[in-house]
Amino acid sequence: MTDTFPSVPDGPHLRTIAMPRDTNAAGAVFGGWTVSQMDLAGGTFDAQRTNGRVATVRIDAMRFFRPFALGDEVSCDCTLQESGETSLGVRIGAWIRDRTGSNPDKVTEGVFTYVALDDEGKPRRRTDDRASET
Repeated sequence: MTDTFPSVPDGPHLRTIAMPRDTNAAGAVFGGWTVSQMDLAGGTFDAQRTNGRVATVRIDAMRFFRPFALGDEVSCDCTLQESGETSLGVRIGAWIRDRTGSNPDKVTEGVFTYVALDDEGKPRRRTDDRASET
């Protein structure tokens, strides 16, 4: 895979705190909430790489390693895994740290695929906006 786009900085692409509304009756954070945070991080990561609007079209290989709790800090990291003519595949991992900022632990990961969209919401070649920079 040759990536001709400017790199997006390493590090968390989203960081938030799990709040009471994000938990289930057992006190653990909803898996769906976690996936939505990962999708927000991945969408931002890809929009920066394609210089425009993107849409999530697939989530593959989603794995949850363990539950986490109210008040934990959640960070989502994105890594480009594959690129196509109109799409990008991104491996997204969610990590938690307790309120002291210590004990980081990976709680889930998955591969999200996004498609670059034009102004009408149709797939566009993702190289269109960056072709002059390569």
